[in-house]
Amino acid sequence: MSNELRIVISGGGTGGHIFPAVSIANAVKVLRPDAKILFVGALGRMEMERVPREGYEIVGLPVRGLIRPLWSPRNIGVLMDFLKSKRMVRRTIRDFRPMAAVGVGGYASAATLKAAHAMGIPCLIQEQNSYAGVTNKMLASGADRICVAYDGMERFFPAGKLMKTGNPVRQSLIESRMTPGEARQAFGLDPEKKTIVLVGGSLGARTVNESVLRHLDMVAAAGDVQFVWQTGKYYSKAIAQELAAKGCPENLHVTDFITDMGAAYRAADLVISRAGASSISEFCLIGKPVILVPSPNVAEDHQTKNAMALVDRGAAICVRDAEAPDTLLKLALETVADGRQLARLSENILKMALPDSAETIAREVIRLAEGK
Repeated sequence: MSNELRIVISGGGTGGHIFPAVSIANAVKVLRPDAKILFVGALGRMEMERVPREGYEIVGLPVRGLIRPLWSPRNIGVLMDFLKSKRMVRRTIRDFRPMAAVGVGGYASAATLKAAHAMGIPCLIQEQNSYAGVTNKMLASGADRICVAYDGMERFFPAGKLMKTGNPVRQSLIESRMTPGEARQAFGLDPEKKTIVLVGGSLGARTVNESVLRHLDMVAAAGDVQFVWQTGKYYSKAIAQELAAKGCPENLHVTDFITDMGAAYRAADLVISRAGASSISEFCLIGKPVILVPSPNVAEDHQTKNAMALVDRGAAICVRDAEAPDTLLKLALETVADGRQLARLSENILKMALPDSAETIAREVIRLAEGK
């Protein structure tokens, strides 16, 4: 028992936090099959379902985000839940006895890493975005190592703690061996036609969806191009009703959720996506041309900053959310028809890839744990 490696990993709330966390855990298990890994998440958030599906145990905390405006009386309850979560996680740490703690952002990681640091456990935080999140900035002083994906992060963190590793991604995306034609056939599409894939995350993106619905005539007229459109579960019913009334073009494959994103990306000549850090890291690793539509509904507009880090290097195209319903589809059709531009985007985005991120972070986690 004394030689057994025990790691606690905390964070979640979105797939952009959960995928890196699970990837780090998987990489630790490859390097040290004997490792025991415990996740700590927020009750009611998606990590409470997703993490157990990956084969890991998770403890849920009643932690939640602050309510705007900050002087809202309801934040008294938020503070009480945070204090309760700190007590709970201290008990969890005493029982599990981790040798290192990893935080990937999200509500639960604040309580977990603060408690771990106070109890003398080495801490590593992983910041996915080009603009650091509030939680990670708050935790930086107690962290032993801060793993980042972008240059210039000394704006937010002590330079001596920084380690540029990139963002861990879902292995299934980079391990897919399907040809583009095979991937298109898997979606019931023509294997030879140019293909645009539109994704807005598991819940969907209202603006991306509106961009398609406003221009169904343009979709139908683009007979030499086909589309895979992930609407998101939240919007799927209303969109199905609207398509039933207006008619769905034959070259438009509509689904509420894509289970095999590896196949979807292999099928795509061009992807339209939000600008979450994990998604961007995936596009970099697979060299996929992408039009990014940053969500305006995120802290400190970090998705726009993520997108511009690529645009400044000629590695992506960015469309403002407010402009997308009018301009996005026309721009996508122009882009997918321009073979030279697609090749240039693919070449430039590949240059930004940082492979083996999960293994690099896992090795650092193990080093911290064994150093203790």
